[in-house]
Formats: sequence, structure tokens, C-alpha cells
Amino acid sequence: MPRRRPGRNRAGAAGGHRTTGARPVIDGLSPRALSEIIGLERTRNYLRPGDVSAAVALWKDYVHQPERALWHDYEWGNVHWDCCGDPLEARALLDTVMQAVSPRSARELRKIVSRSDSAGGARSREPT
Repeated sequence: MPRRRPGRNRAGAAGGHRTTGARPVIDGLSPRALSEIIGLERTRNYLRPGDVSAAVALWKDYVHQPERALWHDYEWGNVHWDCCGDPLEARALLDTVMQAVSPRSARELRKIVSRSDSAGGARSREPT
């Protein structure tokens, strides 16, 4: 009987090739920082794979809205946040992740988030 190749044995074995699920795609982050974020999303019970990249995208989209929409959300809230995600909770999640990763990765993520913050300018902060 001919011998099976080792690669074919491993391919058919249970648990041979694991898929990692959703990979975070955050422009401007190094592979090292992305790897840390993947590790956090796997090990923390408050994160699922892809949560950090979704939070970055949600926050970026929110702060690029017109000022009148942001003001309306501040005064009356937004009914669509229940289904589409709350950008203020996304920003809080990003703060939590920046504290949980290494200083180098936190610096990279902070740079990306601060670009969005500055794009929103005073619009993203609470009015006084």
C-alpha cells in the first residue's frame, strides 16, 4: 500500500488548519500592533474578533458627519445607534484598548484615533 504524504495527513486531521476569524484592518498600524490587537480580541471577554477595527471605522465615520448631525445626536440621541453601534461607546472601547496594549502599539493607535478626533475638531467634544 502506498504511503500518504505528510501534508495530506495534516490537511485531513481535525484542527489541522485553524482560521483566525475576522482580521482587523486598520490603516496605519504596524503588523506588530495588529498582532497585539488580535491577541487582545482573542483573550478578553469584552472583545470579539474585529471589534477594534469596527470601533475605529465607526468613530471615523461619526466624526466626519456634518456639525448639525452631531449636535442633534448630542441633544436628542440617535435611535439608529441600537442597530448600527454607538460611536461614543466605540471611542471608549478604543481608549480601553490603548491602555491594554504595549506603549508602542498604543502610540500607533492613538495617532490614528487622534487624526479622527482632530478631523471632527471641536465637533467631537461636548459643547460647553
